[in-house]
Amino acid sequence: MKIAYIASQVTLPSSPNRREDAFEHDLMMDSLRPAFAARGMTIEDIAWDNSDADWSSYGAAIVGTTWDYWDRQDEFLSALARIESKTRLYNPVSLIRWNIHKSYLRELEAKGARIIPTVWLDKADAKNIAAAFAMLQAEDLVFKRQVGAGAEGQHRLKPGDAVPDMPHPMMVQPFLPSIQSEGEYSFIFIGGDFCHALVKRAVPGDYRIQSKYGGKETPVDPPAEDLNDASAIIAMLDEAPLYARVDMVRGEDGHLVLMELEAIEPYLYPVEGPRLGDMIAEAVKKRLETAPV
Repeated sequence: MKIAYIASQVTLPSSPNRREDAFEHDLMMDSLRPAFAARGMTIEDIAWDNSDADWSSYGAAIVGTTWDYWDRQDEFLSALARIESKTRLYNPVSLIRWNIHKSYLRELEAKGARIIPTVWLDKADAKNIAAAFAMLQAEDLVFKRQVGAGAEGQHRLKPGDAVPDMPHPMMVQPFLPSIQSEGEYSFIFIGGDFCHALVKRAVPGDYRIQSKYGGKETPVDPPAEDLNDASAIIAMLDEAPLYARVDMVRGEDGHLVLMELEAIEPYLYPVEGPRLGDMIAEAVKKRLETAPV
């Protein structure tokens, strides 16, 4: 049986304009290929917007490194809906549609998740930015796209800073010093089960922890309290997704707070989690065996 790993033109090895962090795509495929082969399946990487793809020829499709969707949101969601009409899609488009806009954080907060105080701006102009500083009572704010990933279009501002061009709706949060002093934690869950955790740290002088900005990852064995905080986020979903990554940072009170729940196309750090490939392949196998005909 063939399984599709849905990528993007900018992450596939054959791309002439490949993203600089696309090596993470290669690491994912290196983890998945032998694990699926051991269970009698093959996994192939293919771009979500490949017009020649025969999605019905795949037993299932896993949304992977689709790292251009934030500028093509409607097209992306429509493509996933078409794929889901031809084969089983993990994660399902209903979950992806919910998770694609970061306002999902408000719903998780209503269920008990601890999040960073956030102001939501439809328009990030000087007037609204000044109001955000006042509302959050902070002197150091981070502005993120409400639909985005990988710190694309992200800005860190202090009062009086020049206002950069932010043409998209933004979410605004106080900068937490722990992102630099301790780092950001990622907890990886497969089928609702914990797989592994790691801490991501930025290079000195930066706060962005992504690899394309020089960020480095270190595996960690999380204490029970931290793991419980992350597991509680997964438990808030109606059903366990095939995969999810819970990103958290340390709040001023010493407890973890939720940065993001990534259920669309997160990099799952296979180097730091050697069990990842086997856990994903086994979870897909079980889902296919128990899926209604």
